[in-house]
Amino acid sequence: MRAIGKRFVQAVSAIGGSVVMVAAVAGTASAATPRNGVCEVGEFCLYWGPDRTGSLSDFNGSIPDYGSIQPTCYDFKGAGQGQGVCVKDKATSAWNRTTANTVTVYYHINYGNPSDVFAPGQAGNLNNTYLHNESHRFVHN
Repeated sequence: MRAIGKRFVQAVSAIGGSVVMVAAVAGTASAATPRNGVCEVGEFCLYWGPDRTGSLSDFNGSIPDYGSIQPTCYDFKGAGQGQGVCVKDKATSAWNRTTANTVTVYYHINYGNPSDVFAPGQAGNLNNTYLHNESHRFVHN
């Protein structure tokens, strides 16, 4: 009887551990919505093409260097032309879907000028950083 009781306790412990593991994984996955290729409220998005066309890359914070080599670069995630390509020096338009942040796109890494500034809700083509963009910064208004 002791052996059966011991096996029962081990089985219950194993099942309990599995449930905890599944809950932890499910909780992590469902909380991760940034960088999904959809320009959602609260995000800043860069587009492959002018006038918000082609693939997009969505962000919810500042990025000091987009990177230039896969798999470590920030890439265009959305459907359309440019999907999977590194963003660095490839974006031509943007949309600031945040409600309280001005976002500045910079020509150089680490927020080096020249730049283009997008107020909350503003969309448009990049001018000073058209096909020369390496970082962006969120500034809370």
